Amino acid sequence: MSVPNAQTIRRYVLTISVAAITATGAWYGAGLKTRQELKQKRKSPVEPTPKDMIPQLEDARARLLQKKLTIEKKIEELLAKQQGLAPAKGAERQRE
Repeated sequence: MSVPNAQTIRRYVLTISVAAITATGAWYGAGLKTRQELKQKRKSPVEPTPKDMIPQLEDARARLLQKKLTIEKKIEELLAKQQGLAPAKGAERQRE
């Protein structure tokens, strides 16, 4: 068996070095991707199913309808007050 010359040894060292760097980079990149996916999963909240959302949406609708009725009543009172159809609250107190 013959002794490999310096050029052959250098070629083997460079080949092994490039392969090691490539493998290390791939391994590190895969680790970064895994950590990023886990972080993304933790950030995103669990979305409720449509079946779970229906009662919540019905409650929200009921609250909004109640607010609407309250606001409409206030608007009617203001319009009546502007037209002079209803006495002002302060005027009622003065009469008493």
